[in-house]
Amino acid sequence: MDIAGTWDLELWDRFDDDGSAIQPLGSSPSGTLIYAHDGGMAVMMAAADRPKLDTDDPVGGSLEERADAYSSCLAYVGRYRVDGDSVIHELEASLFPNWSGTEQTRPFLLDEDRLVLQVRNEDDRITNEIVWRRHGAAAG
Repeated sequence: MDIAGTWDLELWDRFDDDGSAIQPLGSSPSGTLIYAHDGGMAVMMAAADRPKLDTDDPVGGSLEERADAYSSCLAYVGRYRVDGDSVIHELEASLFPNWSGTEQTRPFLLDEDRLVLQVRNEDDRITNEIVWRRHGAAAG
């Protein structure tokens, strides 16, 4: 299965123990996932209408402003490899520092131009599903 290419974020669902879902980045998130043919990868996901900081300095602003802005975004870069029906992200750097230097395994479903990445807990229960559409493909 060839997942290489550029993907546009459609939806991120996070499931509670009772099966109910929330969208951590809202119902209209934006984002891009890139799987390069050479094994590099990068992803950024963000909520729509993120709060703006009262500064032009990307590392400036108050602690509260930065916390509000950066809690509505997730990004990381690294390498990837496919193992059966899972993709393993080998993270070199992440906006969430706990993931830097780790491997994140994502079972996936690929249906033509739609890619669904899953996060599963130790009991193999799906805790997150992130839906991507191949860049340039019609939704539907």
